[in-house]
Amino acid sequence: MILIVDDTPENIISLKKVLEHHNFEVDTASSGEEALKKVLKNEYVLIILDVQMPGMDGFEVAEAISGYSKAKETAIIFLSAVNTENKFITKGYSSGGLDYITKPVDMDILLLKVKTFYRIYEQSRKLIEIQKELLNEIEFRKQAERKKDEFISIASHELKTPLTSVKGYMQLLERNLERGDIATVKRHLDKAQIQMEKLNDLIADLLDISKIESGKLKFNKKFFDINVLLDSVIEIIHQSNPDFKILKKGTVEKEIYADEARIEQVVINFLTNAIKYSPGTNEVHINLEGLGENIYLGVRDFGIGIDKEMQKHVFDKFYRVEETAIRFQGLGIGLYISAEIIRRHSGEIGVKSQSGQGSEFYFKLPVNAGPEKE
Repeated sequence: MILIVDDTPENIISLKKVLEHHNFEVDTASSGEEALKKVLKNEYVLIILDVQMPGMDGFEVAEAISGYSKAKETAIIFLSAVNTENKFITKGYSSGGLDYITKPVDMDILLLKVKTFYRIYEQSRKLIEIQKELLNEIEFRKQAERKKDEFISIASHELKTPLTSVKGYMQLLERNLERGDIATVKRHLDKAQIQMEKLNDLIADLLDISKIESGKLKFNKKFFDINVLLDSVIEIIHQSNPDFKILKKGTVEKEIYADEARIEQVVINFLTNAIKYSPGTNEVHINLEGLGENIYLGVRDFGIGIDKEMQKHVFDKFYRVEETAIRFQGLGIGLYISAEIIRRHSGEIGVKSQSGQGSEFYFKLPVNAGPEKE
């Protein structure tokens, strides 16, 4: 918007008419004092300012405007019929003006100058936007780099823990074999096997991340009964967590077309997280429901829950809830992989939770997912 400041109504009317005819938005002020009030309230691309005015003259108005942080970058063109000497023109520039036009005004020249300032304004605005985008990109990359470094540190620790345990059990096995204590050997072998399975799961997750990043995560889709899949998963989880009750609620009559192994991977991730983040409880619910051509599967725990603000990030790569990161092990990639699997099945994944009242992680899938979504 352009602000015309002149104490002569005829001048304001003629300038306003010409500028509006060329599609410029125009505001007016008949004194320096009125102009300053308007500058405080509104944003202007350009101010066309008469020098000779009663009260505050144009130079004083320009100097006052240059002191406003909001308006100090606003372009000012001075208009004057009297002060055309170099010293007055110089004063205009030193007061904050960018141009100086003498009266009577040549409208063609004024329009060219106005268009030039508008073009400069647009270019400056675009440059500022680009600068903001670049700064945001730099900050995003810094955060990504920090998360990557943190992930490498966590991954190294997580991989080292089962390896150290296996090494310890192997040393114990060697000693007990020499003594012929077969019962203790068997017990240590079972514990070593558990640690090897943990290590295998960690490596599998890391490989999945690599496949997702390179676009090589493949799916083998076929029709299968999700009720049977859930019964199998419950049995697997129960073997390693015999004290936990897993209650399945609801059934789905139709077979679904999806990658059975990958859907099983998501359900196992939901269940292991539900058990991990529910200390002091011993029950988890699986809610299964048919929704027309879709299915809903939710895993409900009664554990620590998740704050609303953190729920936005739980499916982000490498994200670990700060309050729980120290108390619970994990790479922070299981839910990210699960989200990618569901997304590639054209499904929806989410969480319903309140801090201290447990969580329900869920996904919705079309019964026939069709080809995977890129």
